[in-house]
Amino acid sequence: MSRIPHEIIHDILLQLPVKSLVRFRSLSKPICSLIDGQDFINLHLNHSITVKSNHSIILKEWDLFTVDFDVLSDAVEVKHHPLYSGGGTEVIGSVNGLVFLRRSETNIAVYNLSTRECKKCYAAETEIPRRDLTTGYVYYGFGYDSYGDDYKVVRMAQFVREDGGGDGDGGGGGGFGCEYEVKVYSLKNDKWKKIEGLPIRLRLLSKPFFHILNRRGYGVFAGHALHWIVPQRLQLGIRDCVLRFDIRDDKFFELPQPDYENKGMNFQVDVGVLEGNLCVMCNYEHVCVDVWVMKEYGVEESWCKMFSVQGIKWISAFMFLRPLVYSKDGGKVLLEVNGEKLLWYDWKNKHAKVVRVRGGPSSFGSEMYVESLIRINDGDRIGWKKQQELDEEVVERKTDRNKRDDFLSVGFKLKL
Repeated sequence: MSRIPHEIIHDILLQLPVKSLVRFRSLSKPICSLIDGQDFINLHLNHSITVKSNHSIILKEWDLFTVDFDVLSDAVEVKHHPLYSGGGTEVIGSVNGLVFLRRSETNIAVYNLSTRECKKCYAAETEIPRRDLTTGYVYYGFGYDSYGDDYKVVRMAQFVREDGGGDGDGGGGGGFGCEYEVKVYSLKNDKWKKIEGLPIRLRLLSKPFFHILNRRGYGVFAGHALHWIVPQRLQLGIRDCVLRFDIRDDKFFELPQPDYENKGMNFQVDVGVLEGNLCVMCNYEHVCVDVWVMKEYGVEESWCKMFSVQGIKWISAFMFLRPLVYSKDGGKVLLEVNGEKLLWYDWKNKHAKVVRVRGGPSSFGSEMYVESLIRINDGDRIGWKKQQELDEEVVERKTDRNKRDDFLSVGFKLKL
């Protein structure tokens, strides 16, 4: 390998998946040094995002599964993750190959699925403001602060009255919705910080069954901010609001929305992310969904209606629809529909095709994931070593199985 120019080795390694790179670290000290270098780690991630390689879809149910984006055929259960104990682990969000896992309010972690490097986060106590209140629904978000090079977790704890009074529309928190506590965890500093000066709109974030049924409880990360929908209160004359939390300066803002079309129907708004760009899905009474994309983050005029989905014969109602990713040729978009189906949608020809994934759950939430070498604990390679041990175990099992099959085959022939 000493005869091969360094530039060629560098370019070859950029094309490889993370699991291969983890194994190739043992080839030589120069190769190991190259793969471990921060410049290479960033280049590999950017290359994967640009050419749409090393992508997977996480299917979230009681158990976690991944599906290779290139083939979209078989779901593989995610085991050996730090919170695994037979299911019940949530994936709150995924950024740059890292995922935030939650099993309970006291059992949370940041994890790299590809290298199996992990950092368990200590849980901050919830400071209940009054004796007659207790903790209700808890919202989370996970994002990356590129300015501070820091991954952050946002936790918003809702407080409700212990006697059950109040439903988020005027009770349980001083006469206008629910009270909240917001804390931010810094992965770099391993500390939680309480956010003061919360906006009044936050009190209306909770609406009975809204976030649970429509999977809107997780913050959507795009443009250095996390986003939640504050649902409409027609009886109060309040429309949907996109509330964003800027993780660079830890402040809340309202985000301007598109000029939605008047179709003569009521509509609800959901929020998502499509290949790094914030998008909103405008759902007209479950019969038609318009998808808008903010092409330049924070600029109201950059909202663009990308496509509209309606009239798919085997789907009676669009209870929930989320775009995940464009196809590599850009002609189709992969949609999650009603938490039950993935389908390719050709918006030019108005044609949809169901993606049949074997071995996956019957109902699920979905999350795009890109493999990366991003480190969580600087200099710690315990997870990488574990990855290599697991890969070696798989190889050994396959070898043993092949030897057994060969032995049985020979024995069968001798008997004949």
